[in-house]
Amino acid sequence: MSEGWGDFFVAVAGAAAALAGLIIVAMSVTIKEILASRTLPSRAAATVSSLVLILVLAVVGLIPHQADAALGVEIVVASVIGFAPPLLMAQRVLTDTTFHAGVATRVFRVVVGLLPVLLALIGGVLVIAGASSGLFVVAAAIALVFVTSMLNAWVLLVEIQR
Repeated sequence: MSEGWGDFFVAVAGAAAALAGLIIVAMSVTIKEILASRTLPSRAAATVSSLVLILVLAVVGLIPHQADAALGVEIVVASVIGFAPPLLMAQRVLTDTTFHAGVATRVFRVVVGLLPVLLALIGGVLVIAGASSGLFVVAAAIALVFVTSMLNAWVLLVEIQR
């Protein structure tokens, strides 16, 4: 099942590693503002951890000659571990009394933070089950991480200065 995915995983690994590094360096520019907020440190952690998650997914996808079930287990384990920062972010966003956003905005931010990791987890379970769609779900999770990470990076670097 994982045959033919090598080029995809190589591209993802390179892009995720580069973006994670760039975001960490770029956040250092606004670190005082990030740390002054109750919600932004967990958002920053969720952003970096989601990029690290897809880097790990790409690396395990590149392990040669492994059984699909083993790949699925690795994806599931990485995704379960990867849930911690977005869950912390969700808890902070939902309970922060200084954050003056409506319920819909709070829920949207929680869903955006958790959805990519949930998709990766579902994809891993599908890979374990032998479903050919599993890696496509993982690919969707990876694409969503790139989008949400860039949006979060914009907030952490630009919007925080307004």
